Amino acid sequence: MTLPFSADQTHEDRTYDEPDAEPMTGELDLEDRRALRRVAGLSTELTDVTEVEYRALRLERVVLVGVWTEGTAEDAENSLRELALLAETAGSEVLEGLVQRRSRPDPATYIGSGKAAELRDVVIATGADTVICDGELAPSQLRHLEETVQVKVIDRTALILDIFAQHAKSREGKAQVELAQLNYLLPRLRGWGGNLSRQVGGRAAGGVGIGGRGPGETKIELDRRRIRTRMAKLRRQIAEMSKARDTKRGERRRHEVPAVAIAGYTNAGKSSLLNRLTGAGVLVENALFATLDPTVRRAETPGGRAYTLADTVGFVRHLPHQLVEAFRSTLEEVTDAGLVLHVVDGSDADPEAQIDAVREVLREIGADAIPEIIVINKADAADDLAIARLQRREPHSVVVSARTGFGMDELRAAIEADLPGLDSELHALVPYERGGLVARVHERGEVLKQEHVAEGTLLHARVPQDLAAELSGYEVAAQIV
Repeated sequence: MTLPFSADQTHEDRTYDEPDAEPMTGELDLEDRRALRRVAGLSTELTDVTEVEYRALRLERVVLVGVWTEGTAEDAENSLRELALLAETAGSEVLEGLVQRRSRPDPATYIGSGKAAELRDVVIATGADTVICDGELAPSQLRHLEETVQVKVIDRTALILDIFAQHAKSREGKAQVELAQLNYLLPRLRGWGGNLSRQVGGRAAGGVGIGGRGPGETKIELDRRRIRTRMAKLRRQIAEMSKARDTKRGERRRHEVPAVAIAGYTNAGKSSLLNRLTGAGVLVENALFATLDPTVRRAETPGGRAYTLADTVGFVRHLPHQLVEAFRSTLEEVTDAGLVLHVVDGSDADPEAQIDAVREVLREIGADAIPEIIVINKADAADDLAIARLQRREPHSVVVSARTGFGMDELRAAIEADLPGLDSELHALVPYERGGLVARVHERGEVLKQEHVAEGTLLHARVPQDLAAELSGYEVAAQIV
């Protein structure tokens, strides 16, 4: 059941029938199965467009469509609202959002042939030129749905890849995005008419001619071979470019500088947190996937211990596996870290789903065993009850606001307490002529107490094992310090 409405109605005017109760296990409410549910508040269509030239030049106009297979109606609508944000980030104008209740997506057209015909009517009524599906569609589903609605159809994966392509700035980032796009495109190549014919020469009608005999190679086969060749070249380039980052990481490990990685959902405030902790001055933008290239900066704990802080690419629900593979070298900043600051947007409608989505990607890259601090960001905009609920779910968490600076002292203390590598706690009296050793304790360890006496410097510190071995000759009883 689809409820028509005019383009100038506000989202408060758009209503649909809510099911009275959740369906029994194995059943779906009949009315839900028959309906494309409208998701309120997704239209970004301008209400006062009078310039004819603007109408001719405006951005892609899209209709969003999703399939609700599990969870609540609110979960399905939140997913489609996130898709709307992705579409707007890509530069599109969202006209309509539709959700269909099904036990599973239709294997032919994603939403079923009847609903595809209804979707065609919505496309005509709104003047849309693109349909975006909230999921990764098989090549056959894309083709069949496009044939029915008669406009371009893309899926969630292609949309995210397009955003990454727009935001990639560095040479490595551009190569990683291109590799992911080609990996996505390869099984979806298709041609029309002559593009699928075999290449022959001479009397083509008879299939003869010099150089034309034999099985030949179709246009699509030629394109696939070229794509595979390009992908192999990109992989070699990415491997070469990642060597510099590997060298820097190796140097930090050699000096035992602990590494902390900032991970989290896209637009959760990771770059703002990096700026607040280190004064890095990296780009901060209220947009999805504003950061693609990792940024590593030096920071210090309140006790003076140095560590590195790495800002990484944001994650999202159903992050395309092509991106995870292409950005694996970048994501190694997380896998090589000794501590992960998992940033969560406390003002989001469903922060728990964000945490689960990020942890799923961390498992996929092998970083799920790394110690983690949940950083609940945007406390200035979040609801107190939502923050309390998150703190009950995640006991090892810190509430902060990267914009105002609230909670930063508590976060720095939590980082200091969880930094790895300080295995030995000792008391030592270091002669003044070994001042370099005291400086290394300050640089690589954590000085709990320091006092200058006639014989030298009295230290109470936590240090790595190799530094503890050097200090062993100067150890004194605890009560002396």
